[in-house]
Amino acid sequence: MIKAAELREMSDEQLAVTLKETTDNLFRLRLQAQTERLDAPSELRKSRRLVARIKTIQNERQRVAAVKGEQNNA
Repeated sequence: MIKAAELREMSDEQLAVTLKETTDNLFRLRLQAQTERLDAPSELRKSRRLVARIKTIQNERQRVAAVKGEQNNA
């Protein structure tokens, strides 16, 4: 599992790729959960939380960029 500190060190492009891969994996896990038994049901929770971590970091970066943009315009 990737920790928040490791995610913060990634670039925006790396975060976007990781988010895409994780959401694809989450989709496959959900399909598998509906059609057959999962080997590790905890993977669903881990993937959901990783998506949330990535989105949180992306939102933090957007807010910081918006604040810097406002300071430059003022």
